[in-house]
Amino acid sequence: MADDDQVILLDFWASMFGLRVRIALAEKEIKYEYRNEDLKNKSDLLLKMNPVHKKIPVLIHNGKPVCESLIIVQYIDEVWKDRSPLMPFDPYERAQARFWADFIDKKVYMPTRRIRTTKGEEQEAAKKEVFEIFEILEGELGDKPYFQGEAFGFVDISLITFSCWFHTLETFGNFSMEVEFPKIIAWTKRCMQRESVAKSLPDPKKILELAMERRKELGLD
Repeated sequence: MADDDQVILLDFWASMFGLRVRIALAEKEIKYEYRNEDLKNKSDLLLKMNPVHKKIPVLIHNGKPVCESLIIVQYIDEVWKDRSPLMPFDPYERAQARFWADFIDKKVYMPTRRIRTTKGEEQEAAKKEVFEIFEILEGELGDKPYFQGEAFGFVDISLITFSCWFHTLETFGNFSMEVEFPKIIAWTKRCMQRESVAKSLPDPKKILELAMERRKELGLD
């Protein structure tokens, strides 16, 4: 694609879904315009570009919108295919990468959200579910440096964006990710050595402040 392509990202700074897109763009060294959305007062452009879900992130490439974070990351990989491939070349390995990214997409967000937005038995149930999911993910990671093997890629991007929320989960859930899931934390540290990840992920302390404000709004503190 031409270097003068117009690329705009509609996003929210703390979104683990938007962060996936930012890391993918950074991996490909794509220049883009970043627009942070007020999710309580969504812009006309966001509503126009994603009329179905009305959610971030939305990538606008030469005036055309692409929605849903994993679809956007795959789109970026296909359009700028000559730069740092994110998906494996082998069809079977590509299918496996899509499977695990889909697993992360469907399984990780809701129970982690419940840990930070509930208390008591509901919070404990969410914590149990999170533990079960991350045990599965640790099993899949095994002793590999990254989920797809030796190279950082699509599955890693799908999960690493949740890591800036780990401190918040530990604070409200009263547990240690490093104690419970040492392989995941070792993998997180490897990912954080990449400039694309380190410069994209927000400060975990700022994430915690945001989560604490949300709990106050919900009347939990």
